[in-house]
Amino acid sequence: MHHHAYLWTGPKPRFDQEALRRPPHPEPPPPGSRPELIQRYREVSAEFPASDLPPLETAYWLVKPRTLVRGTWPGPTDAVAWLSEQLASHQARFASDAHRHAAHLAALVSSATERLTSGGDSSYGFYLERPAYLSLALVTCTPNRARPNLPCPLDG
Repeated sequence: MHHHAYLWTGPKPRFDQEALRRPPHPEPPPPGSRPELIQRYREVSAEFPASDLPPLETAYWLVKPRTLVRGTWPGPTDAVAWLSEQLASHQARFASDAHRHAAHLAALVSSATERLTSGGDSSYGFYLERPAYLSLALVTCTPNRARPNLPCPLDG
């Protein structure tokens, strides 16, 4: 088992494009479906795995381009250290005063440590100034507990 890190920062309206953050349905539309439904399925099937947008379900980071992996560690300690560094480096830009407090950030790091140690994933999101959005994720891989069928992005 190992852990991959992901980071996305961008404009809030882009983050809100939920259709690009959802994986396509496992089954294509049945024959005879409306042409716009078939076309939308094709678009989502092509765009979702290639998009840099954070997926709605954390485990689906694993199907994104391998270039989006910001780090890989065999254990949770180094992965959580990366998370802690990212929180500290973005802390001054958090839109919410409550999110800037050291105690709050320490609680997030502690929670991430527990989740990764138990084989889970950890994902956090923050509104930043402008308005922008920051997404940080640590995904357990090989296997992922939520989606064990998803491949490791570093294989292949």
